[in-house]
Amino acid sequence: MAAKGPDFARALGDWFAANARDLPWRRETSVYRTVVSEFMLQQTQVATVLPYFARWMDALPDFEALALAEEASILKLWEGLGYYNRARNLQKLARQWVAASEKPRTAEAWLAYPGVGPYTAAAIASIVFEERSAVVDGNVVRILSRLTADATTFKDGSAAMKRFYPLAQTIIEHTPTPGAHNEAMMELGATVCLKSKPLCLLCPVQRFCAGQASGTPEAFPQLVRKATVQRTVHRLWVIDHGKLLLHRRPDDARRLAGLYELPEAEGLLNCKNLSQPLTVKKRGIANERIEERIYQAKATPSLKKKVEGDKYYAWLDIDALDSVTLTGPHRKWVTELLEKSR
Repeated sequence: MAAKGPDFARALGDWFAANARDLPWRRETSVYRTVVSEFMLQQTQVATVLPYFARWMDALPDFEALALAEEASILKLWEGLGYYNRARNLQKLARQWVAASEKPRTAEAWLAYPGVGPYTAAAIASIVFEERSAVVDGNVVRILSRLTADATTFKDGSAAMKRFYPLAQTIIEHTPTPGAHNEAMMELGATVCLKSKPLCLLCPVQRFCAGQASGTPEAFPQLVRKATVQRTVHRLWVIDHGKLLLHRRPDDARRLAGLYELPEAEGLLNCKNLSQPLTVKKRGIANERIEERIYQAKATPSLKKKVEGDKYYAWLDIDALDSVTLTGPHRKWVTELLEKSR
């Protein structure tokens, strides 16, 4: 495949020039817009990111504005995107960038910034500064493993990325526009070389693809999947004089730090005494599949005493729920339950 790198890069570049999606961070390129879009696109699809990007840029148009913003306002802008440490790291990056006397340009320099790994560093350096640094993520692994029909079983995505990085780097050396090439690879993986049911007939580089020639492109890459963990959480729906009881996750929590959710029943009520839930919802976080059962409960003196003075519990006016940042699923579920109660 490496020997065919120039022809592959040319065919991919011609296709991208004619088929690239019209995206706001492509329309107007800057260091800041590229950094924000790359952070938002980590583990999130383009269609989901678009409204968030527009809202973010309106509120925080540059590194300086982001560096000075309150964390609560940043998390509010990010509400629903998930993986909230991305937002916190983005602000840390902005503060470091503003304070830096010499601004980063190379992928190596960007690696010294919070939340920036090899993929993000290569994306910024290539798109903004045309450095020949190849991006390698799940999409690129899928493309390269199919091009080479590599049947290696990888223990995880990181091992696969390490394996295919040299090939990705070799290919990018043959293009005059490294940034456009990296974007083309991402675009191909997102729109054509799909995880299931790849659109091989529409692929601009199918003639280079050993996986397609084998008739089973979907067999590549081969990754060991993490075991799925099933978990059940019992939560409470408690309204008292127009106020809803919420719980804020600690600032040092491994996930969803500082965000509000409906409180868990454990510690507040005896779960054995709970009747039929108001609703049962499901969500996924990493390899966890979580069933959340939400029960209606009364604001008894005993319950009030348990939450009184605890900084992680709050009674919030129903009309003021937009003033705090709830996790995406809980924002949706709270809205649904309030509508049902009206």
